[in-house]
Amino acid sequence: MLAESWDVSEDEKTYSFHLRPGLTFHNGDPVTSADVAWNWDRYMDPETTWRCYPEYDGSKGLKVEAVETPDDMTVVFRLNQPNSLFLASLSRTDCGQTGIYSPKSVGEDGNWIKPIGTGPFMLEEHEHSQYVQLARFPDYSARSEEMSGLVGDKTPLVDHVRFVVVPDASAAKAGLQSGDIDVLSDIELQHIEDLKADPAIKLDLARSFGIVNFLLQTTDPLIGDVRIREAIQLSLDVPTIVDAVTASEGEPSRSVVPVGSPFYSEVMARPYERDIARASELAEEAGYNGEPLTITATRAYPQLFDMAVLAQAMMAEAGFNVQVEVLDWPTLQDRYNSGNFQMMSFTYSARLDPALSYDMMSGDKAEQPRKVWDNPEQRDLLTQSVAVSDPAKRQELFNRIETLFQQEIPMIPLYSGVRVGAMRSNIDGYKSWALGSPRAWGVSKTE
Repeated sequence: MLAESWDVSEDEKTYSFHLRPGLTFHNGDPVTSADVAWNWDRYMDPETTWRCYPEYDGSKGLKVEAVETPDDMTVVFRLNQPNSLFLASLSRTDCGQTGIYSPKSVGEDGNWIKPIGTGPFMLEEHEHSQYVQLARFPDYSARSEEMSGLVGDKTPLVDHVRFVVVPDASAAKAGLQSGDIDVLSDIELQHIEDLKADPAIKLDLARSFGIVNFLLQTTDPLIGDVRIREAIQLSLDVPTIVDAVTASEGEPSRSVVPVGSPFYSEVMARPYERDIARASELAEEAGYNGEPLTITATRAYPQLFDMAVLAQAMMAEAGFNVQVEVLDWPTLQDRYNSGNFQMMSFTYSARLDPALSYDMMSGDKAEQPRKVWDNPEQRDLLTQSVAVSDPAKRQELFNRIETLFQQEIPMIPLYSGVRVGAMRSNIDGYKSWALGSPRAWGVSKTE
């Protein structure tokens, strides 16, 4: 968004970004290459605990060896090796899109004062756990391209936007219907039919790149047997589960690569088949004798609890003795990070490249217990997919990884997420989108 253009060297190890002229921070200071370099140095300081620090420090192969500023409008990144995910990772939502802030956003001690950015809105008020209020940035420099995701024309059309935290979904819905709330960015799917019937409300649906799934702990004495994992998979009627938890809006998929990805192939699109008889046979072959099997879930996201209960009933038909363990979301996250579960209802946030999708759930379990798939062959193929940029070669590698994934069944994907936004009828320009984050630019309100 801040670059007018960028060049990549022939060896794909040098990226030169040319900044757009006339950009200013919210405090009026001009944006220069020195500001970009300052931000990068801050991101790469381990003490800032940037989520994506390991993507660039060499621990995964890629290392940004230098960031140079030959003039005020040019920033040069020098890499130790070609990497097809360099730009994609800079843009990742869980990397904070590597946002560029004014150095005056922090004090001399390095701690935040307030974010001073360049975007269409600037911070006005903030009450922790209650609301964030933004004000239109009058000197915002919009791009000419059509809005798409987080890029393109982001012209602000209202003077103020207040994001309010409403923990209870029913209370949020009531606030929307009463007019106290203008937009709900992500409604609970069980409320769709009720809101469809309200003439004062408009809905907008977008397919998400997130993945809703069952994680399987392959180091568990019971789940560790691939025959048990296959039996669990065969016992599930995945289309029925997806219909039930998405109000028939979801599309079943067995891959961690989202359906909307340009790399989503026939291998990834193989449909699920339910076979109770075969599931029972596999469980018997593996020596299963009624041992309890626990599905860990949470009510924080209703679909995660609902799909666990449905799976419990379906697995019972194949002879599994299943119990559902319900935790709050922070505790479930702790159990996920430590790998302390047998089977878990879970959801991954969006990843915009298949290499990132596979990486989010695979790796050395001794170093990262949250990873559910530990296969050296897969890791080698994944490394190769990052080192090449040719789409055809990458597709071949992803298909090979997917084949291994479907053979070993370290998790059971159900569907790519569904985002449904709801708004009052006097709101124009608001659109839901795959990554879910509400976008306030380009949105207007009539009285």
